[in-house]
Formats: sequence, structure tokens, C-alpha cells
Amino acid sequence: MNFDLSSKITLERIPERYYRPGDAFEAARQTRFEKLHTDIYTSEKDGSHAIAKEIAQLIKTKASKNEKCVLALSGGSSWLSVYNDLVSLYKNGELSFANVIVFNVSEFYPVLDSQLHSNSLLLREKLINKVDIAPEAFFTPDHTMARSEIYDFCRNYEMEIEQAGGIDLALLSVGLVGNVGYNEPGSQLSSTTRLMLLDDASRATLKGFYSSKNDVPASAITIGLSTIMNARRVILSAWGEHKASIIKEVVEGKVNDNVPASFLQTHKNASVVLDLDAAQLLTRLSHPWLVGPCEWTDKMIRRAIVWLCEKTDKPILKLTNKDYNQHGLDELLSLYGSAYDVNIRIFNDLQRTITGWPGGKPGADDANRPERARPYPKKVLVFSPHPDDDVISMGGTFQRVVDQGHEVHVAYQTSGNIAVGDDEVIRYIALFKNVINGFNNADKALLEKLDRALNFLLNEKKTGDTDTADVLFLKGQIRREEARAACRFIGLKPENVHFLDLPFYETGKVQKGKLTEADVRIVMQLLDTVQPHQIFVAGDLADPHGTHKVCLNAALAAIDELKLKEWMKDCRIWMYRGAWAEWEIDHIEMAVPMSPEQLRSKRNSILKHQSQMESAPFMGNDERLFWQRAEDRNQATADLYKKLGLASYEAIEAFVEYKTEG
Repeated sequence: MNFDLSSKITLERIPERYYRPGDAFEAARQTRFEKLHTDIYTSEKDGSHAIAKEIAQLIKTKASKNEKCVLALSGGSSWLSVYNDLVSLYKNGELSFANVIVFNVSEFYPVLDSQLHSNSLLLREKLINKVDIAPEAFFTPDHTMARSEIYDFCRNYEMEIEQAGGIDLALLSVGLVGNVGYNEPGSQLSSTTRLMLLDDASRATLKGFYSSKNDVPASAITIGLSTIMNARRVILSAWGEHKASIIKEVVEGKVNDNVPASFLQTHKNASVVLDLDAAQLLTRLSHPWLVGPCEWTDKMIRRAIVWLCEKTDKPILKLTNKDYNQHGLDELLSLYGSAYDVNIRIFNDLQRTITGWPGGKPGADDANRPERARPYPKKVLVFSPHPDDDVISMGGTFQRVVDQGHEVHVAYQTSGNIAVGDDEVIRYIALFKNVINGFNNADKALLEKLDRALNFLLNEKKTGDTDTADVLFLKGQIRREEARAACRFIGLKPENVHFLDLPFYETGKVQKGKLTEADVRIVMQLLDTVQPHQIFVAGDLADPHGTHKVCLNAALAAIDELKLKEWMKDCRIWMYRGAWAEWEIDHIEMAVPMSPEQLRSKRNSILKHQSQMESAPFMGNDERLFWQRAEDRNQATADLYKKLGLASYEAIEAFVEYKTEG
């Protein structure tokens, strides 16, 4: 089974020469907007291999000179693949770490329980304890020291780095606000190791590692920008599309203390290593016509025209030859003859993405429609990672396919139980007890179980504790009933609501297990039972907690296993996005419009999930409620279509088709 098909999703074939220039001249032209040397790889795996290879070579070179190799290493998920590669080299006898000294870049302070999220713990588990680094050669801030000792510790940490001969290589990751280590926005270039208060954005990013926002550390001890700039070599890595916006600022923006990582532009030997997703907003990938000749695919032309409309503040059909010439798109005129010819082509292309019949319009000519007309009615299966992603992400489309007579099923892939606040459970337990007593039919065993759960939540539960099985069950049932309520509101048959409870999620902890064959088999069984003509899956790879990506991989692995089935040959798969991002307009293949009444109906279906309103533990960095995020996103998509000169709608939900391999 292939458990990582999501990493192979390519919305557009990016020519290799855009990110792997053939010679120095081509490189100078392609990277002229970049102020920091940047290496782009097709995947995190390839980028990590390259970094590990450089580290290994540095260690060997220093060892050949009988010198120590001083590394400043970061915790966090960005570096796990690199550490895995280094451990493999050691185990294969290709590399020794006997001459290596390691300094931990940053550590949270205080960490009340060493088993909670700790960079030093991660470094020990993933690297230090697996290779031959001497225990005394690993230096890290003490997250349990008294406050009165912090100043002296930080000063001594700098002295230890200096006594070791300075940092040969620092490995850094960039935060969503441009921080490196935990040098937060506003950090001074002269700063050295110190205690740093984490800003709200950094703490929000860390919420996913903790049971509640109150458990997230308020500060961290971090090496300073001056310490980083004094390193002889610095590598900054970033993987995934959620890092794309900040990477563009770091690499192409101005040096600015509001984006501390931008100071690396002034380092003599610093570089950035990215995968294609993290690099996607750099000019050479996002607007390649600005740095040289383009390979003009249909999607690239659409992107260029949308960009030109934004630059000129004109709808598509009002663009002129002069507009194309003045903004570096004259190449399109030579290819297609005139602005009018390009304009009408792209206008029609976008117009054909719009449909009020997401399941296909029966009896209609479907040659230029996103979905085929037949069969009708279709069997439609909507996969929802959590019990509310269906209505948040595609609630209007969900309602449409139900109202238009299709046989619609929804599959909730996880219980979502850890995303229910304790107060919700306490309230429901009180209700249960009152109901039991009110009916004068006291079930002592049940009452005792409820009392134990209540006592755990009110008196026994400590920071970092995993909920008991009974509490997790109650939280899961709250999510289930909210999902059922939303489905009733939409008009879905109760027997078409499926709760999969995929095992990878059911750890009771924020940290989830790995996707396994057991998860995929559950999805396969449902698919083979329903045998849908149309599948909707969450393609939201920017989900900050990672569950959406795992659920997508579960669905795609199951589809891949079943792709030779006869019913799969007549099945189309559409990807929607969640609460964090929308598809770029150059990728949208189906746009489902909503009227004001339909948008209000979508809001009401989202509001059925009351446990996910203000008290939801995992709201992410965005303070808007889920229904607000959904409406803002859908209205922004509709507004963009309007500005391009297409029909004006209240809101639009967007989809991209997934093509199976083979």
C-alpha cells in the first residue's frame, strides 16, 4: 500500500529548469528576485537527503583534520527526516559523530513535564541517543532551572559555544511569523542567548502539541540572532505550502526585524532549502514570466491573466495589447495573435468551471461542464476528516447534491474527540444525571461511571494527562451527535452517515499514530460497499494539525487499492479545501456558487457543531470562528470571479479533480 499519495499530488507540472537552472546564467536570471541563496527540491525527502549529505561531509572533513565539528541543531518536525538520514549513515558504518559537539538552538521554558513537547527530548530521541555523540558533547538549556539562574545560564551558554570554537553549522527552521529559533519579531541583530517571550502567533502554532492553550509555554530560551550570524554556515529549511508565504518574505522581501529570518540575507554563507510546496510563491515558480521565457500551459496562462487583471484592475475582457506589453506578457500575444484571443480563451475556461449542478446536470450537454451528466442519480461519498469538515468546507455543495436527488453518503474519518473541551463534557454529564434521576429510573452503575468521569475532569486531571476511556467516549459521542444534527438539517438519510473512527487517531493524545493498513482497510470496505460515482475528499494539505493530510492519504491509498474495480472506472474524485486555505484560481476546476440564502443555510449547518465554537481547543492561528472563516473564504472566491468579469455570486466553493495513477 502507498501511504503517502498526497505528496504526489501535482496541480501543475513545474518545469525542472524553474527550480534547477541548467547553468550559472540561467540561475542568475531565474533567481534575480531572491536575496538569499535558495535550493528547491521536489520533496522534503530529497531536500533532507541533500542537507544530511552536506552535514556528513562537514563532519568527515573536520574529523580528517582532527577537529571538532560544532553543530547548532533545532527541534521540531522540519528536521526529523534529516536526523533519520544521519542515523542511517551511522548505523551503516558510513559516519561517526565522535568529533561532534551539539548545541540545542532553543528550548521551551518552563517545561513542567519532560514528556511534554521538548526540543531537547526530541533531539535525544531522534539523534543524540542513536549515534556515538558523547553525552557531555550535547549542550541544551535546562527547562527546569530557577528563574534566578536564567541570566547566568544564558551568558555561560554563549561562553560554551565560544570555547567550543564557535558554530560550524546551524540548522534552523522558520516559524510562520518569520522567527528563527525563538527569536520573535522585533528581535535585535545584536541579541545573544536569552529568555524570549513567545508571541501569540508562535504560541498558537504550538497549540497542536498540547491538550489546551493554557498548557502552551509562554517563553523559550533561544540562541540569539548574533549567535546565528556568527555561525560559519547556516541552513534554513521549510517544507509544505503553509510555509510558502513567510518564505517569500524571507527570501525576496527586505531585511526587517519583523521577519527575523530575513537577517540571513546578510550572512556570508547562509542558504534556504525548500520543497516545491514551500517554494511555490517565489517569483520563479509563481510568476515565471517575470524572470524569463515560460512554458505556457493552460494553467500558467490562466494564472498570468488573473495576475494581469489584478495589476491593471481590469476584468479579463477589457485587457488590451498594451496591458500585455507593459507587464511582460507580450510572449502570449505572439503565441495567440492578440489580447482578444487570449482574453476570450481564458474567460471561457473560467466560465466553464462554474456549475450549480456539482453532481452533473441530467439531460444537459456536459461537454464543457466540470461533472458528467450521467449516471443520474449518482452515488456520492463525502469524506470528512473531522465530524464538521464536510459542512465547513463544502456545506453548500453537500446541500446541492442532496437536494438534486443523488444518493449521498458522508464518512467521518475520525472521532474528533480530543477537540472537545472538558467543560462540554461536564455540562453533558450534569444533563445525563439529571435526566436519569428525573425519569426516576436510576441506573446506579451508569451514575457511578458518570461520577468517576466527572471527578476525573474536575479534580484529578492534570496538565498533559490523557483523558480516560469513558471521557474520550463521551467526547466522541458529542461530536457524533453534532454531525448527525448537521446531516438532518441538510436532509441526509440517517443510514447514509458513517463513522469510521480510524485507528491512527484514537490515541487520546494530540500526537497521533501512523497511518497503517488497518486504517486503509476500513476506508476500502466502505468504498466497496457504497461503490460511488463521485467522491469528495479533503485536499487541505495546509491543515496545521496534520490530521487532514493523514485522512487524505487514507482515502487515496484505499482508492489506489481499488482502482482496478469496475465501479472505480466510472468514479470521479474531487478535492475540497478546509478552513485554512482555498485553491488558487488557476487550479480550480469546479466552482459551485451559492446565493445569500444558501450561504446562510451553510452557516446554520456549521452551527450545529456547538462544541467547535469559541471553546474548541484547536482553533489554529486564526481567531475567527469556523463559520466566519468559511464564509470569508467562499465570498472572497466569488469576489475574485466577479472582478475577473464573470457572474456575480454571494459565495463560491471550489474543487480540484484528483486523477488516479495507472
